[in-house]
Amino acid sequence: MKKLFLFTVLAQLAHAQAPSGYYSSANGLTGAPLKTALSNIITSGHQDKGYGGLWTAYQTTDIDKNYENDGSILDIYSERPTSSDPYNYTPGGNQCGTYSTEGNCYNREHIVPQSFFNEASPMKNDIHFIRATDGKVNGMRSNYPFGKVGSTSFTSQNGSKLGSSSSSGFSGTVFEPIDEFKGDVARMVFYFVTRYQSQLSSFSSGNMLGGSAFPGLQTWELNVLLAWHTQDPVSQAEINRNNASYTFQGNRNPFIDNPNYVNQIWGSQTPTNDTQAPTAVTNLSIPAKTSSSISLTWNASTDNVAVTSYDVHMNGSLKSNVSSTSTIVTGLNPSTTYSFYVKAKDAAGNVSANSSTVSATTNAGTTNPNPTNCVNETFENIPTSSASSYTTKTWTNGGIAWTATDSRSDQTISNKAITVRNSSLKSSSFSNGITSLTVTTQLKFSGSNGTFNVLVNGVNVGIIPYSTTATTTTISNINVSGNVVVSLVNNSSSNRVAIDNLNWTCSAGTAKQSIVSTDYSETKELQVYPNPITNQEIFVKGETENINKAVIYNLQGKEMQTIDQPFRSGKSIKLRNLQQGIYVLKLDETSLKFLIK
Repeated sequence: MKKLFLFTVLAQLAHAQAPSGYYSSANGLTGAPLKTALSNIITSGHQDKGYGGLWTAYQTTDIDKNYENDGSILDIYSERPTSSDPYNYTPGGNQCGTYSTEGNCYNREHIVPQSFFNEASPMKNDIHFIRATDGKVNGMRSNYPFGKVGSTSFTSQNGSKLGSSSSSGFSGTVFEPIDEFKGDVARMVFYFVTRYQSQLSSFSSGNMLGGSAFPGLQTWELNVLLAWHTQDPVSQAEINRNNASYTFQGNRNPFIDNPNYVNQIWGSQTPTNDTQAPTAVTNLSIPAKTSSSISLTWNASTDNVAVTSYDVHMNGSLKSNVSSTSTIVTGLNPSTTYSFYVKAKDAAGNVSANSSTVSATTNAGTTNPNPTNCVNETFENIPTSSASSYTTKTWTNGGIAWTATDSRSDQTISNKAITVRNSSLKSSSFSNGITSLTVTTQLKFSGSNGTFNVLVNGVNVGIIPYSTTATTTTISNINVSGNVVVSLVNNSSSNRVAIDNLNWTCSAGTAKQSIVSTDYSETKELQVYPNPITNQEIFVKGETENINKAVIYNLQGKEMQTIDQPFRSGKSIKLRNLQQGIYVLKLDETSLKFLIK
């Protein structure tokens, strides 16, 4: 997670953002009196700017300045904190409207559904709990309360989930955001039941709200949100949004300014009132490994309040602590056996029993007959063209024929560089394989940071980031022998990115063979999502209408499933109970790698 400050430091920092004396009338109070004092403070000065005013507000309140920092809409239902977002929205554009899939448009998500208060103002228009989110995910969340999901029925592309509740005290359907934004959601709900506490008795509960000013929430929901508030402290993004909302609307969220108010009003989930340990982790497995890493996945544990993290033990010792249900253990030795088990933890510090133990032996190290680069492309031989002419360019160097579509040749990094726009750079077939690849990239002209996909024989083996600063990146452990075709595919339709000093090391016969060893032509619009796959269903984004055949292979090249005309009735493919692991989906001549958890 990108919450980098200690909770107490954040509390002091956040509190410093409020005007001097803003909360002075709440000093020294606790419990219901403190909640009432805060309600009076944040009601005074609140200016109702109307429902349409939210679109204007989002251009300052909901801008991504803390993750990609690209000026796009910060959508808590699609933001991926540690990797590229599946799609982005432009402030002032992409507004719903109608939608059918994720990525169509964004709309106004009431964290507390507006049906609870009959769409009345000022609640309907209050920027402090109404976020700009993807329309499709907003629709799937519907009016369901927030809680810990047990059995999942829908997963968004950033991992937000809808499904049956595993939170103690409620067994209906709930919605669970990713860990990065659980505290954000909790503090927005706390704001709502404080700002509008005098009206709660006239609102519908929605299995979420309480019917009185204090505590204002149903007990089970309060316990969930208290745990999330502790698990996910205030972030700089929340502070920025609170300040922008204050400028727009004239009032503040006190639980962002001073997170300690939460415990002072409602108490906290502490070891003294939560002594129940989470259930043991199940289905711990190893879906993939290399010579230096082992991937682990497992099913989520359940808890009477909420599971907050997992301790991963290797060879009997604590290796790492993670908040997700998967991890990659790196820095391992080749041809070495390692054993693993996992324990679940909750916010009170209760720890589950050990999961079952799984073991795996890392792959043998790749023997490289040529320790130096066997392919070294400096782009000094690229064809010249007029400064602003984007065309297909071909040239040959070191026995490799290169093709760059929608490209220009007038930009430089070290010296000459090839600049690609809505296109790719692709090699001809090379017989000595590839173990690792290194390349330098730089964003030219206007645009935003992004990534290239690196494909070997049509299979995505990694990503290359780019920004306005020239950056050199290496992808290791590719380890494909035999004939290889290497492609760098621009994921943006408009960013113009220069590529220079591309080189790779060759493999020997001990490296793994390429998957489904044929030549591939990549279609950059095709993408599997979400990845990892859940619920035995693959969704594919892109132009799928004319695809004639889909074939699924395991990593040993065994054909697992074949579907003719796979997208004649939709954008997804139903799987035949495939086990956990990594697979390749071949769509005509395009291959996409995916993981089943």
